[in-house]
Amino acid sequence: MASAIGELAALLVIGTTGALAQEKVTVFAAASLKNALDAVNQACTGEAGHPATISYAASSALARQIEEGAPADVFMSADLDWMTYLSDRKLIKSETETRLLGNSIVLVAPADSTIEATIANDFDLAGLIGEGRLAMANVDAVPAGKYGKAALKSLGVWASVEGKVAQAENVRAALALVATGEAPLGIVYKTDAAAEPKVKIVGAFPADSHPAIVYPVAETTGSQGNGPRAFLECLRSAKAKSLFEEQGFTVLTPVASN
Repeated sequence: MASAIGELAALLVIGTTGALAQEKVTVFAAASLKNALDAVNQACTGEAGHPATISYAASSALARQIEEGAPADVFMSADLDWMTYLSDRKLIKSETETRLLGNSIVLVAPADSTIEATIANDFDLAGLIGEGRLAMANVDAVPAGKYGKAALKSLGVWASVEGKVAQAENVRAALALVATGEAPLGIVYKTDAAAEPKVKIVGAFPADSHPAIVYPVAETTGSQGNGPRAFLECLRSAKAKSLFEEQGFTVLTPVASN
């Protein structure tokens, strides 16, 4: 009898652990979201049951990891292209996709730099860089790099600086190159610049010089339990909106009703 009771207790523990494990949420999110999403994650703990586990990297790298079978419940990209990439491969639940946030890109320099810039058509970016490098996220794959390249092409200066670009694996790595003084200038999101006291903004790129910066979020087809949906709902809450706006993001969706 004691043995049977012990086996029953063990089964109950295993069942409970399994249920809790299903509610754990794994989020793959663009590197530029780190400060804001960490704060939102803590604020959403009540709704989701416990904080999500968040992995930050370039949207391109995360999308490919999901494609290769990485166990993510939620994907939050810094552009629409990589969400579409997964949608085309039936790797996200399309009915859960939300275009959540907006952002802008800026030119940054080390905080003690004397560089001044007026961003306009044909401005002398190459002259401002001098013998140094322009730090950017990968311009062919990472959203921040793609937006930056598009802006420079639109303004007619890409050809003059293409050979001076130091490409980083994600936007936070590009930001670090400027913060440490390894690059005299860099192109990052406005929210990244606000999060790093060792850099300053020396110019803002016109919104019409590049595609609109949109951060979509969705559940993956591999998500399980109610946790991922609860997390998505909390991302649209009033408290999440406030935290995103504190970090400089524009919230594109209406606040979800309770």
